[in-house]
Amino acid sequence: MDFSSKFLENAVNEVSRLPGIGKRTALRLVLHLLKQPKEHTKYLTEALTQLRNEVKSCKRCHNISDTILCDICSNSNRNEEIVCVVEDIRDVMAIENTGQYRGLYHVLGGKISPIEGVGPQNLNIESLVEKVKNKEVKELIFALSSTMEGDTTNFYIYKQIEKYDVTTSTIARGIAVGDELEYADEITLGRSIINRIPFANSLKS
Repeated sequence: MDFSSKFLENAVNEVSRLPGIGKRTALRLVLHLLKQPKEHTKYLTEALTQLRNEVKSCKRCHNISDTILCDICSNSNRNEEIVCVVEDIRDVMAIENTGQYRGLYHVLGGKISPIEGVGPQNLNIESLVEKVKNKEVKELIFALSSTMEGDTTNFYIYKQIEKYDVTTSTIARGIAVGDELEYADEITLGRSIINRIPFANSLKS
């Protein structure tokens, strides 16, 4: 791809680093920004800079937050004894959109994947085990995507906490095997949360 401007080429190269965006899409986005009033680009730049400098990780659940505790963890109307274990922020948003869940979350920050070099030590598993060990939690709901990596992660956590007095369940398989949680429709996902089953039962299927 030949560029008439080095500045244009640099911008396209940076935008194309984003997931799912190739050079042609990046070029279209950059040219769109060039056509907009300069203040629009300024607002975008300021929003991204503020995101990088100000966003925090909730000290309780590892969700993305503007404050030390996210809005969900600081909500006194949530059931603190039930914790839904998810991969990332997108899964929290997907489950919240169902309006069917009133407990808290624990964001792992990924799934165990030896192929990608992601082990248990790279995820927020230790702090989850501590919650269980300290009897802060009565039920853990495993809500990771029904992929091999998701199932491996669920099983690893289950083995870490099985000696403690905590109920473990997993979302019902209204979610197709191999599907990512964030792409499930809200009705199916909501029913999967409500109709969750004991995790030990899922090991037999």
